[in-house]
Amino acid sequence: MMRVEELLLEIEDLIKNSWGLPLAKGKVVLEGDKVEDIIEEIRDNLPEELRQAKAIVADRTKILEDAKAEAESIINTAEEKARIILDKDEIVKQAKGKAEDILLEAKVQARDIRKSTNEYIDDIMKKTDDIITNNLTELRKARQSLRNKQN
Repeated sequence: MMRVEELLLEIEDLIKNSWGLPLAKGKVVLEGDKVEDIIEEIRDNLPEELRQAKAIVADRTKILEDAKAEAESIINTAEEKARIILDKDEIVKQAKGKAEDILLEAKVQARDIRKSTNEYIDDIMKKTDDIITNNLTELRKARQSLRNKQN
């Protein structure tokens, strides 16, 4: 973040040291290439949190798909165990009860996994939102300060 502040100061110095336009109070001539280079450097030096936020948003779908696949795997395993138990003639009644319990437990686990995953993603996205909001506020303040110094 320190590098971004230094670059903003560099833009301020460019403005202060630029030629003023006659009869146009507050208007100056700037070297466009130099300003563009500084802006590009600012972009390159934006906080890592912004990059992480983009990655989190991109990974959200992958996390949900993985959780769903794990839940389905648990359910499939439970159903397969239930089928094996049901095939045994001497314990058919017990097997049905156990199969239902296993299936119910698998569904509860799947629901819990989905809920935990959504809460985790929501928490990360909230933190990321807070970070981005704070950084955006700082950037807007810096831009406003820059505008105020121009006028």
